Amino acid sequence: MQNTINLYSVENSDISMFLEKYFNTTNIPKTKTWSKEYYNPVEMVDLIGVFLENNDKYHINMWISIDEGIYINITNQNGEKIIRYLFERYPY
Repeated sequence: MQNTINLYSVENSDISMFLEKYFNTTNIPKTKTWSKEYYNPVEMVDLIGVFLENNDKYHINMWISIDEGIYINITNQNGEKIIRYLFERYPY
C-alpha cells in the first residue's frame, strides 16, 4: 500500500515556490498538481506540519491517502489531529 500526499493549486507556481522554500529542493515543475508517495506514513508528518504553518501564504490544498481509495483534505481544523493519528496508528 502506498501512502501519498497530493498538492493542488490554482496557480502554476505556488506549489513549486512552497516546496523550494521549505524543503530546499530545486527544479520542481511549475504545475498545478504535485504528488509524492511514502512507504512509511509517519514520513508525511514533516510536509503536513510545514503546510499547516504556512498555508496562509500559498493557495494550496493538501490531500493525503493512507488507505486505498480514501483521501483526507488537510485543513487547519484537522491537521494536528491527523498528525497525532499517524503517530498513534504507525508508532514504529
